[in-house]
Amino acid sequence: MENLTWAGSQPLSEAVGAIISAPLQKWLPYSVVLLIGWPLLARSLRYRRLKQLHKKYNFPTRESMAKMTDEEAFEIQLEVGQLEFPFIYVKALQFALFRTYGIPSISHLLTKTSQFSNPETSLKRYTDTSALVQEMVANSPTSLRAFTSLARTRFLHSGYRASGKILDSDMLYTLALFALEPIKFIKRFEWRELSDLERCAIGTFWKSAGDALGIPFDELPSGKSGFSDGLQWLEEISAWSVEYEKKYMVPDIKNRETADQTTAILVYMLPKALHPVGLQFVSYMMDDRLRKAMLYDAPTPFMSTLISGLLTTRQLVLRYFMLPRPSFLRVTNVSSQPDEKDRFFMTNWEAAPYYVKPTLWNRWGPMAWLTWALGRPVPGDEGDKYRPSGYHINDIGPKYFEGKGQKAIEETMEELKVFRTGKCPFH
Repeated sequence: MENLTWAGSQPLSEAVGAIISAPLQKWLPYSVVLLIGWPLLARSLRYRRLKQLHKKYNFPTRESMAKMTDEEAFEIQLEVGQLEFPFIYVKALQFALFRTYGIPSISHLLTKTSQFSNPETSLKRYTDTSALVQEMVANSPTSLRAFTSLARTRFLHSGYRASGKILDSDMLYTLALFALEPIKFIKRFEWRELSDLERCAIGTFWKSAGDALGIPFDELPSGKSGFSDGLQWLEEISAWSVEYEKKYMVPDIKNRETADQTTAILVYMLPKALHPVGLQFVSYMMDDRLRKAMLYDAPTPFMSTLISGLLTTRQLVLRYFMLPRPSFLRVTNVSSQPDEKDRFFMTNWEAAPYYVKPTLWNRWGPMAWLTWALGRPVPGDEGDKYRPSGYHINDIGPKYFEGKGQKAIEETMEELKVFRTGKCPFH
């Protein structure tokens, strides 16, 4: 074999080597440039949206941010939640709700009403809460949809607040988590942390939402005198929530009961064989105080290392190899327009497909096939059980609240139209 020649003189092995090496030598410089240049290009493009955001909303100093309007804050937050960090942003909002169950006064009420301690109702209650929150954050502060979702939320809580079953401090703590958890999660798990402009927008938006929900801020240092800007509101509510958790986030079996139902939702789309892995992942996302309050075990050292490595790898890949999400691929979780019956829909599902329209794509697309393979219902299955006809915002909530509260909702909406005008909520 060694004596075989090509074209009568060149050994065959040398000929093959020459054929292979020629293209390699030709393309090697381009490959090196690509390996070095692509991460630099991707990183540069990744940060371009942030630069454009700062240019569009010209708040160069802390003092200037005091003039940020509610409408501007909404627009900035929408960029954060739908384009920059859509996956982690939604997970943070879900985890914010989850974290409230570490407070016994909240978990006991949920257990008593069976809304989150009963598998028959927990999936719908989870979707109802998600729908209301998404209606608040995905629509302009002065829109009819935002007004309706805020008014409906106030109505659903009004009876419990009037009877003292839900305290103002519980409401303030829940509001704090919806503002703070996205900031924390993005800093911990994403390819960059939020800028002061973005954090100010989140603070401004949720302070305004708190006003609209009738949540008093008297327990905060500047609650009575007034806040200067969204950053100050964030700083004060962050410090307050830490002290609140030290005092009230304590171990309780009811915490565990509500947490178990929520965890079941979070691992709903995993094969049963992977549920233990999913539980370890949920535990990893908790801090020690929350984990102890919910009576959960810490993840094993191996799983902690594995999960940490996966999340770090995701950060690096996003920062240096993935191009920014284009605007036409922004992530929305609720339909932008109502149907002919004035109903809205959830656009995707992570658990039972409540309020998801049974379109051809939703019943036969990739997500539907995955759901079917796991033995779970897809949109349109089991008749009207999962509300495939969508929802009216002013009917969202437990079954015994459906069709109720219309007068209270209308009165609240008239009130909101007067003071929630999209202007700065601090001045």
